[in-house]
Amino acid sequence: MNYRILFFILLCLGCREEKKFHDQMYVDAELPSSDALKEILEFQKRLDLEFKDPERSPLPDRYKKDFEGLDFFPPDTNYRVVAKLQRTPNALPFLMPSTTGARSEETVYGIVHFVLNGEAHQLEVYQNQEFMSKEGYLDYLFLPFTDNTNGKETYAGGRYLDLRIPKDESISIDFNKAYNPYCAYNVKYSCPLVPSVNNLDTKVLAGVKAFNKH
Repeated sequence: MNYRILFFILLCLGCREEKKFHDQMYVDAELPSSDALKEILEFQKRLDLEFKDPERSPLPDRYKKDFEGLDFFPPDTNYRVVAKLQRTPNALPFLMPSTTGARSEETVYGIVHFVLNGEAHQLEVYQNQEFMSKEGYLDYLFLPFTDNTNGKETYAGGRYLDLRIPKDESISIDFNKAYNPYCAYNVKYSCPLVPSVNNLDTKVLAGVKAFNKH
């Protein structure tokens, strides 16, 4: 799975140069728990393979040789939610800042409403017009978020999720597939900053943990 710097449209969205995040994005409908677990493990395996590949890994050279794998939370299907998607067709584009000061033009495609850890939450999901012109990404949605694990169990700047526009008003969100922006591993990358409205006042104990550089 390659999440390339992709300037999240010009600003390299925290992932690599040709693409925004990973080459493949996995958005699933509700699955039996056994299938969901298998899918989460496959996601972790693909991400590890990307980081182990010298040609695709965002890691600085000094970390590539001894890299054995990313640190993930154990798969937990409680962090798979089916959210209600409230589309916002009248939203105006805005400039999303990045870690390097670059900005990309984004639009709030909609707001997702869901229950996690027993509480109701909502997050904005974003779409970039320029990125939409890339093959295979016409229905791509970007979901950056922060939560109460940041700076402790997970990267301080928050994490990202890749989604696809659903046909109806329901959208599956699997926080087990939350990943770090490339700048969490290498300062040469430019990563979009998570908007303050996308903070979850709860712990998301799923997905990729903070990178241990030691």
